Amino acid sequence: MIIEWSLNGRPLRSEVSPFRRLLDYLRSDLKLLGAKEGCREGKCGACTVWIDGQVANACLKLMGQIDGKEVTTIEGLNEKERFTPLQEAFLTCSAIECGFCIPGMIMTGTALLHQDPNPGRLEIREALKGHLCACTGYQKMLDAIEGVALPPASEGQARMRIRR
Repeated sequence: MIIEWSLNGRPLRSEVSPFRRLLDYLRSDLKLLGAKEGCREGKCGACTVWIDGQVANACLKLMGQIDGKEVTTIEGLNEKERFTPLQEAFLTCSAIECGFCIPGMIMTGTALLHQDPNPGRLEIREALKGHLCACTGYQKMLDAIEGVALPPASEGQARMRIRR
């Protein structure tokens, strides 16, 4: 089947089985390794991507379901090879240990910030409930998202402030 879709802002035309998982196609065929294979059940969040701007688990999506859709991966978030403010905040807050869950957390955190530029701690926790991390204990990740979420004090000041 020919699938016409967009990946990270670029149109694609892929000949692929409509029953092939999006995650397998991204990782094996396109060599985009940001989305990880975790639980295979949509419960760990390691494979999080956006489909038409909505958070989705790539392990649960079939290629036939993305025909005509826009897919964004963690690789598509970076502009000009620079980290996004949320990626910088994860580094600043030491929210990264093994790194396995981080792309999914960043995708979900960024989507949350697009929907609500100033979410509270409870909203951040709710958004991350579909993600599992065995290393960090989540607090530093919450701090990173919360730090980016704070509105700028003025036009000339940096958007990110980290609470300790």
